[in-house]
Amino acid sequence: MSLASHLSELRSRFIRSLAGVCVGAVVGWFLYEPVLDFILEPLTELEDSRTQINFQTIGAGFDLKMRVSLWIGAIVSSPWWIYQIGAYIGPGLKRNEKAYGAAFGCVGVALFTAGAFSAVRMAPHAVRILQSFVPDGSYSLLEAGSYVTFYTRLVLAFGISFLVPEVLTALNFLGLLSARRMLGAWRWAVVLAFVFAAIANPLPSPWPMTVQAFVLIALYLAAVLISWVNERIRARGRSGERTVLTGERARE
Repeated sequence: MSLASHLSELRSRFIRSLAGVCVGAVVGWFLYEPVLDFILEPLTELEDSRTQINFQTIGAGFDLKMRVSLWIGAIVSSPWWIYQIGAYIGPGLKRNEKAYGAAFGCVGVALFTAGAFSAVRMAPHAVRILQSFVPDGSYSLLEAGSYVTFYTRLVLAFGISFLVPEVLTALNFLGLLSARRMLGAWRWAVVLAFVFAAIANPLPSPWPMTVQAFVLIALYLAAVLISWVNERIRARGRSGERTVLTGERARE
């Protein structure tokens, strides 16, 4: 296939993916109220009525509904645009590479979901603790768009952080990163895990940050173990191939 054909195919897949997101956004438009209620639930559960959501401009409500609808659309249509990505790169992959790609995709969805779920579980505690710093006699008027951005970024940050070990494992399967090198950088991995947990975790208490850091470290060590097993399997395969070639040459 020529370069022009590749670009044409890429454009076609991109337009189809974008159309899928737009259709999902239409669905998100009708799901806006229950989704927004779920996002605002950490605030509505506060016993203190001094915390209120504020829409500062006349068009702020419409703008927020558009943003949340697009966010829902991207999530709802994710199987469609992920398929478009796979359909574009699939013809260039071998059969075993397609199997690896499917496996990595399923594991990636599971890891991202686990990270996002941990953020959703943490959000009510984060809101309750952070709002407890509002002085007595004061009112907390939270701008709706800023709060929704805080919530979605928290979910995305936790979800993406759980994908880092899979990226390292993928680099190992591609032969770009060895298990020995990953294990040798364990000190940096520990430091980065705690730094990320400290930045992404909105709770002032050190315990949630510590738990999240240890979860990330455990996932990192799991990536090292999987990479080590992959290297051992590949080494045995190459050794078996050399034995077969040596036997054939001896018979000749």
